[in-house]
Amino acid sequence: MAPPRLYLDWNATSPLHPAAREAVVSALALFGNPNSVHGEGRAVRAAIEGARRQIAALSAAEPANVIFTSGATEAANMVLTPDFRMGRMPLAIDHLYYSAIEHPAVREGGRFSAEKTTEIPVTSAGVVDLAALERLLAGHDRAAGLPMVAIMLVNNETGIVQPVREAAKIVQTYGGVLVVDAVQAAGRLKLDINELGADFLIVSSHKLGGPKGAGALVSRGETLMPRPLIRGGGQEKGHRSGTENSAAIIGFGASAAAALAEFDERNSRFERLRDRLEAGMRRAAPGLLIYGADGPRVSNTSFFTLPGLKAETGQIAFDLEGVALSAGSACSSGKVGESHVLVAMGRDPKMGALRISLGFATTEDEIDRAVAAFAKIAGRCRPAGEAA
Repeated sequence: MAPPRLYLDWNATSPLHPAAREAVVSALALFGNPNSVHGEGRAVRAAIEGARRQIAALSAAEPANVIFTSGATEAANMVLTPDFRMGRMPLAIDHLYYSAIEHPAVREGGRFSAEKTTEIPVTSAGVVDLAALERLLAGHDRAAGLPMVAIMLVNNETGIVQPVREAAKIVQTYGGVLVVDAVQAAGRLKLDINELGADFLIVSSHKLGGPKGAGALVSRGETLMPRPLIRGGGQEKGHRSGTENSAAIIGFGASAAAALAEFDERNSRFERLRDRLEAGMRRAAPGLLIYGADGPRVSNTSFFTLPGLKAETGQIAFDLEGVALSAGSACSSGKVGESHVLVAMGRDPKMGALRISLGFATTEDEIDRAVAAFAKIAGRCRPAGEAA
């Protein structure tokens, strides 16, 4: 009998955490409309508000500042807009500046027109160029409206942690609005929206071990808010209409609570397993290039290039060995193309890179099996006559 497959693509999506699964199953029995005033509706509303508190705790925010959406992409499209309000007064946001390594959900610019968006370069180490950010904001025409800046906290491909706190100080100096994609950071870094200096955070359920179909836009306060993307019945205090996806939201909350409760144990174990993985791969292929190995990374991610092995070939080879991993981001309709992250870092994107990402259920035995699969694949890439 063939051994069970290895799932090492947790940055793409996570299997359901047992606590989230239990919460979803229980939530399915709550059939009332959460916007109804009768007992059945109030029961669902209470469960949703409990989840709101759990998401708020994950980001050290106020529960009133958590807006549930269908996912991170919707949250990005909601907040990336020139149309804001400061209380009841309209507030013009004239231009969006986003880092060159942002997720496609941010790189598309939300509701900004293409001519009103500008890319912020990154260094060869895959870190946002803060000097370039300051130059861009210094040249921004504030008479036309405020600048908005979007910088992710953790890159989804490399796992490299971005200097958001330092960027926030620059954005504040120029009176801008800072949006932080915290999708890959949630559960892997301690989040505090105020300490980060972010005006908005974006988080996602299915990256945390919750169900797909839920995400949240978390704000620092209730005064500065974008005009709604989805209008209708006025749910989520008018910020996001539509009857709430209660089962997904409740599962999202449970996964966030589990991520907080298990934070220290998970991350120490991830670091130990990742180091074991990378050491084993380096022994099998000394020429292996691991991106971000010398800088701050989240503990669960390894992004690497093996000379002589194209990313799409490697992904297929690993799949045939029973190992699921990614060739960069897995959020582009299954396409395997050049990594915009490698391009932004000034790397040759033709070979591409592979990403192994770990999760709450990853074991040492799975890491050893992945190393064995890698050694087998690397051996096929070795030039004839070269010693193993």
